[in-house]
Amino acid sequence: MRRVAVTGIGVVSPLGNSAAEVFENACAGRSGIRKLDVSFAHRLRAPLGATVQFDGAAHFDSQKLRMLDRFSLFALFAANQAVVDAAGAMLDLDRSRAGAFVGNGMGGTHSMDDGYQILYGDNSDRIKPLTILLGMTNAAAAWMGIEHDLQGPVLTYSTACSSSAVAIGEAWERVRRGDLDVAIAGGAEAPLSCGSLKAWEVLHTLAAIDKDDPSASCKPFSKNRSGMVLGEGAAMLVLEPWERAVARGASIQAEVLGYGFANDASHITKPTVEGHVAAMRAALQSASLDPAEIDAINAHGTGTHANDAAESAAIKVVFGARAHRIPISATKSMHGHLLGAAGAMECVLSLLAMKHRVVLPTMHLREPDPECDLDYSPNVARHGVHVRTMLSNSFAFGGANAVLALRV
Repeated sequence: MRRVAVTGIGVVSPLGNSAAEVFENACAGRSGIRKLDVSFAHRLRAPLGATVQFDGAAHFDSQKLRMLDRFSLFALFAANQAVVDAAGAMLDLDRSRAGAFVGNGMGGTHSMDDGYQILYGDNSDRIKPLTILLGMTNAAAAWMGIEHDLQGPVLTYSTACSSSAVAIGEAWERVRRGDLDVAIAGGAEAPLSCGSLKAWEVLHTLAAIDKDDPSASCKPFSKNRSGMVLGEGAAMLVLEPWERAVARGASIQAEVLGYGFANDASHITKPTVEGHVAAMRAALQSASLDPAEIDAINAHGTGTHANDAAESAAIKVVFGARAHRIPISATKSMHGHLLGAAGAMECVLSLLAMKHRVVLPTMHLREPDPECDLDYSPNVARHGVHVRTMLSNSFAFGGANAVLALRV
């Protein structure tokens, strides 16, 4: 089996549109969560979102923009950025040995919302001719394949909130066993449409607005947490065999060591401790790591009562007494929950944190929860720490649990 290097990173997110900007803002504990300034805000109980500030026209021509829903726009931008960052990864390459692996949970919600509004709201049959092509879940991966002439597997994974962690893990498997020489892997999501937000609202999983500071509304592991805040964006990695990266003089940013997946097989929305434990242990086993070798964890940490309690309990099972000494970051407190793109976004932040010897903060944690009593790195980043090997957790509705093991 081959070692797998990360040689390129691309990101567009509520914390910025480059790896450097995202990491700077995360280190500073800045939040991309805000009150939504949209026409339908009055229809929402808590009009919150972690939004991306992005001018597509500055990067793509008008013809291409007409073909891209917001989630595909983000995916293509992040993929292009990652390929540029991986300088030379696509040169001298058999294109049948290059692929794209993209996680997405909800497809083109903006395009589908627009179509339903025309059909049902306006009682008109004049739906945009490109609605299906804009809204289909695999649109982002398809456009990445076209843009970069990827003639190998171009695949979309949809396992709700773990989608992009699964995509990275499955890409890692293909590169590791020699099926591919380059994979662009990650996720994209743009769920901040009226229909999507209303549907999430009725599940009673979304956070209430913090009256003192709306940007502090997502409070993972805090006693007064009230739910998650949805976000949008994309994050992509370029993966290639370690030997190939070294041979071409690439700047290796990190190594993907392992990937674990386990299904709860229990309930469509309620997480189980056992499923989380199984996924973490599977990641450790695939990476040939002992729990004692993990320096930090990027938690799934949504800010919901059920998830945070189950994840805390699972970490205690996997790491035993040492669980209380492992620094844990819940970065959704700043960038929100990117659903299908969350795992990739958190993987990128984990890689950057290890590279710069930083433990990123879990923001807005001011009321400790006795049920969540681990070291969540509250409110302030820690610099100059030994953090070389991490787990990045992604747990999802439907019980789809995915964990990535990473090293710099």
